[in-house]
Amino acid sequence: MGIEEPRTINEMFQKAVRQRAGAALMSFKRDKKWFDITGKELLERVSNLAVGLHKLGVKPGDRIALLAESSPDWSITDYAILSNSAVNVPIYPTQALDQVEFILKNSGARILFISTNRQLKRIKSVLDNYKNSERPLVYLFEEPKDATVSHIGEIEKQGAQELRNTPELFERISSLSQPSDLATIIYTSGTTGIPKGVMLTHHNLTSNALRSGEVFDLQDGDQAMSFLPLSHVFERTVLYIYMWYGVKVSFAKGVETVAEDIKEIRPTIVTAVPRLFEKIYATINKKASDATPLQQKIFHRAMKVGRQVAGYIDRQERVPLKLSLEYKVLDRLVFSKWKEAVGGRIRFFVSGGAALPSEIAYIFLGAGIQILQGYGLTETSPVVSFNRPDSNRIGTIGKTIPGVKVRVAEDGEILVQGDNVMQGYYQLPEESAQVLQEYADGIWFHTGDIGTMDKEGYIRITDRKKDLMKTSLGKYIAPQPIENMIRSIPMVEQVIVIGNARKYPSALIVPTFDALVSYARSLKIDTDNPAELVRHPRVIEYFKKKIDEVTKDLAPHEKVKKIALLDQEFSVEGGELTPTLKVRRKYVEDKHKDTINSLYPKYDAEMN
Repeated sequence: MGIEEPRTINEMFQKAVRQRAGAALMSFKRDKKWFDITGKELLERVSNLAVGLHKLGVKPGDRIALLAESSPDWSITDYAILSNSAVNVPIYPTQALDQVEFILKNSGARILFISTNRQLKRIKSVLDNYKNSERPLVYLFEEPKDATVSHIGEIEKQGAQELRNTPELFERISSLSQPSDLATIIYTSGTTGIPKGVMLTHHNLTSNALRSGEVFDLQDGDQAMSFLPLSHVFERTVLYIYMWYGVKVSFAKGVETVAEDIKEIRPTIVTAVPRLFEKIYATINKKASDATPLQQKIFHRAMKVGRQVAGYIDRQERVPLKLSLEYKVLDRLVFSKWKEAVGGRIRFFVSGGAALPSEIAYIFLGAGIQILQGYGLTETSPVVSFNRPDSNRIGTIGKTIPGVKVRVAEDGEILVQGDNVMQGYYQLPEESAQVLQEYADGIWFHTGDIGTMDKEGYIRITDRKKDLMKTSLGKYIAPQPIENMIRSIPMVEQVIVIGNARKYPSALIVPTFDALVSYARSLKIDTDNPAELVRHPRVIEYFKKKIDEVTKDLAPHEKVKKIALLDQEFSVEGGELTPTLKVRRKYVEDKHKDTINSLYPKYDAEMN
């Protein structure tokens, strides 16, 4: 940017908005209209809120919780908290109530910001469990219906009044923050056990944002769309990057409106999770299955040709002329509609949060839509590595960003070292010592992920260390690669592979029910009831055949022998998924124990 590199998030924010005071840096939708927020307006709101918090008695190190959907208000509140050298404690809007209570009490939050009256009502029982003297002050982003809480605007008004009397106060308090100051405690939802509070400093976040930005290939005129939860450090750090580089961010109203909003925003960059691409692909396949025979023939030919072209691109080889000419025709007939459905201007998607099935990446690349897979953890602020637009290698998580080191331990675990690595888990010294281990060349963070790194520096993650399964015959199985293969089947919505201490792997599968109903009709199956469809022999036979096809290259002991179809989707509300949409394997296995046992001989099931 041609200016001195910032050392704290406060410096990063203020330098960015002052340099682009008149530019629209954020936008949001209200009553079907889009509204821009300029750098000047952002600075004014953050200044007012920060000084208002200061007037409330907020001191450096105070914990302030933020339970809200992603929006400009979330970011503004985040910057205002950090401007006071206070600590932002984000809580997912979907977080279970027992976890909300644990986070609030474990962190000792003094103030709680909540997005809506609906969310306030949802967590009322948590707040009622407090003694009055210990209960945090509660402020809403919308006009409250409860007289015991206040509107965020009241704090901003107090701040604005104070700034009229003492104009330099905001700069004075925000300049007190040091790089080593704690900026946030992010509680990892975890697939097992109670949440752990990851402590990240201003230096952790700032260094990660700056170093990631160096290789992010942001350009003048780039437009971003944000829909992932800012409670997750992935999207939050990405927004810090956008702010620093002056990329305008438009907030989708919610996950359910992404398909509509993306056409209106017409972004060039979108950060997403694999689930989005799987859903898009499932929707496209559903439309194709309902099309005329000729349209279906063209669609399937386009998929085949696109996949071939993607292979050449991935290998950085020249596409043969004949294939290239056919592709251009099919691109106009089929893939142009895909690109228009995501706004028509996408340069690339960035995928994080979970493994992206390689086949999905190839399919989208074949359609002219590049997905760059990255890797990171909350404990690493989060970015460790990602694929660059000019050197994207499908099936890998790319190369490390500048300033971050990775090595593979003898047991295959990925270790990380760098300025992005957390300070530890809040009030959990023993757990911190288990993952932050000192070696002759310094402290390395143990990620818990198993992987490899090739000579060029490209990293592959094969599985979570704790998820590796050992069959009763002594063979080791990594479930995630198998699950990724199965998820590439168009009618598969969700899957979990079972096999620990069993003779062979099996799978629980949640079908994409809209597509399944259409398929069932084509087979003259006279029901659209999910519970009946998942038990129908011809439906089960179809899925088993498709699984055998996509896993044909696996070793014999890795192949899924039996499957069961489930009629209920895994969800956060149902307890099967964490707020970051990771499957809680133990919970799912316990919930469906009888179904799983039915997939194994009686004597084998009894052993489990």
